[in-house]
Amino acid sequence: MLALSAEGILPKVDYAIFADTGWEPGAVYAHLDRLEREIAEPAGIPVLRVSSGNIRKDALDPEHRFASMPLYVLNKDGRPGMTRRQCTGEYKIKPIKKKVRELLGYPYPARIPKGVFVEQWVGISTDEFHRAKDADVKYMRNRHPLIDMGWSRSDCVRYLTSLGLADTPKSSCLGCPFHGNAQWRHIRDNSPEEWQDVVEFDAAIRKGNARANATGNRLLGEAFLHRSRVPLGEAPIDHVTAAEWAAMQQELTDTGPDLEELEQGVIDGCSPWACRGEVEPVQDDFGLAS
Repeated sequence: MLALSAEGILPKVDYAIFADTGWEPGAVYAHLDRLEREIAEPAGIPVLRVSSGNIRKDALDPEHRFASMPLYVLNKDGRPGMTRRQCTGEYKIKPIKKKVRELLGYPYPARIPKGVFVEQWVGISTDEFHRAKDADVKYMRNRHPLIDMGWSRSDCVRYLTSLGLADTPKSSCLGCPFHGNAQWRHIRDNSPEEWQDVVEFDAAIRKGNARANATGNRLLGEAFLHRSRVPLGEAPIDHVTAAEWAAMQQELTDTGPDLEELEQGVIDGCSPWACRGEVEPVQDDFGLAS
């Protein structure tokens, strides 16, 4: 959408906002730098980076309020479960709302007058039209330009390729539990340091919320990053699912998402109001403190 606006295909936006969780892959930060340098700055579009902190650091800090990640849980009675997903709200939506208020001239807790609002573009394509949602505050009105243009993900890929941006990476936390096997393999095989980072984090969250542990809460189970509910370094990430094979066939005809995107029947990645890995928790009795 930034490129479409910079080229004049879409109206020129006033700002582009990137909500940084503090734990994105290095490739995402490098890509953002390139977008700012090669596309945004020449078009006169400021790129604003906002943050609520470092989600990895915060998750392991017993002194910090924990915004729950959707961790896979193995309860003591053997039942599988999943913790609530609060991270998108805390590390994506919250800092964006804060910045929008500042841009409007009404920082919290100032009351925003009726009729004062921003139009916010959300990059959802026709493949995911069901994820298009309204904002939950009156001072933000969501618009979905890609849907308005009738663009699918394949259309977006072709456009990015024409700009020399075919290698655009997905924005999501390194240790997002919604990664499919192919995404975990990609980290392991292409970025050893980042792989070591997520393996260490997976081990560190085994006993759950650091703050809950520090206050003596009773542990009700074990937490994992991988859906198999075994340590990430031992998880069966080399298993190629039927969905992956189907995605390979689609790639050959350039008609659909790549293999890791179809692995769980969803396109994983993170976007405010549209977490692409969102699933309903199976069980949530993990005893998390807030």
